[in-house]
Parts: sequence; structure tokens; C-alpha cells
Amino acid sequence: MQKYLAGLLALTGWFAVIAQYVLMLNNNVNTVGEATIRFFSYFTILTNIVVAAYFTALLFDARITRVKGLLSAITVYIVIVGLVYQVALRHIWDPQGLQKWVDELLHSVIPLGALLYWSLFEKKGLRYSQIFAWGFYPLVYLIFILIRGNISGFYPYPFVNITEIGTQQTLMNALIILALFMTISFAFIFINRKIRK
Repeated sequence: MQKYLAGLLALTGWFAVIAQYVLMLNNNVNTVGEATIRFFSYFTILTNIVVAAYFTALLFDARITRVKGLLSAITVYIVIVGLVYQVALRHIWDPQGLQKWVDELLHSVIPLGALLYWSLFEKKGLRYSQIFAWGFYPLVYLIFILIRGNISGFYPYPFVNITEIGTQQTLMNALIILALFMTISFAFIFINRKIRK
């Protein structure tokens, strides 16, 4: 079952990311280069690629599971993708057709699938100190989109659009997301330590 679920998550992840890229190019008003940079500016896309890559690697070499905390960190990231979308972004657009299916895969199906996999197969031994290492990826991402947004004028999410909402509100939103990240990370480690005893 473990290999089957990993394979399903890998296949679903790659399909959703590639389909989203094709859909974006079909509706693109920018150059292909700019559109591609913007595509990879979304935390949703980057994190779904990380999920797909992890489960693909797992299918070919199970030694990746020996990296303690890696599965948990990835699961935290993709769960945050799902939560932020459901709470802050779902109401601002109404995708149709294939876009709707891809949207659900990226923001609902894959986060839930990764959470299921984590709940079944994550090993014991997580430590609270790992939260700080897990925070490196979202922190670097935030710095990147703010710097590039300042240069290009493009911000991938409305809650970090300094031009529209100002620096103070952007920083406040970033702190809220950081608090969400820390809370979910803490919860994952707490559950792991309790369940795996």
C-alpha cells in the first residue's frame, strides 16, 4: 500500500503541475519567459513539485525515508498550501473546466493525500528543534517574492502585495502565516511523538 500511495501522489503531483503550466501558457499575456518565472513564483507550484519529487524519489530509492523529518516538513508545507487556499484564496476566483480540476488537485487532493501518507508511514523520532530547519524554505520563498515583486511589480498572492496593501499589512500577513506554519509544525511533531510511542 505504501508504494501504491506514493506512486499515486507522484503521478497526481506531476500531472497537476504540468497541466497548470500548460493552462497558464494558454491564457498568458506575457512572454513565455516571464510567464515561466511567474509560474515558479507560486508557493503552491513549488511545493507541489517538492511533493511530486519526494514521492518519485521514494519509488526508486527508499533510502530517502531515512532523512528524519523530511516527510513531515514536506507535509507541513503542502498542508499550509491547502489551508491558505481554502481560507484566503478560494473565494477570489471561480475556475472552470480543466482548470477547476487542476486547482482542486493542487490545493485539496494532494494536500489530503500527503497528510494521509504521513499519518500512515511517518516514523517516530521527530524533534521540536527541527521546526527551525523546516522554516528555511518558506522564509527564503518569502524573501524571494518580495524582492522580485519590488523589481517586477508582480506579487503571486494578494496578501503579500506590498503595492496594493502596504508594507505594514504585508508584514502582518507574513507573521500570521509564520504563526500558522509554527503551529502546524508543532502539532505534527506533537502528534508524531504521541502516536509513535
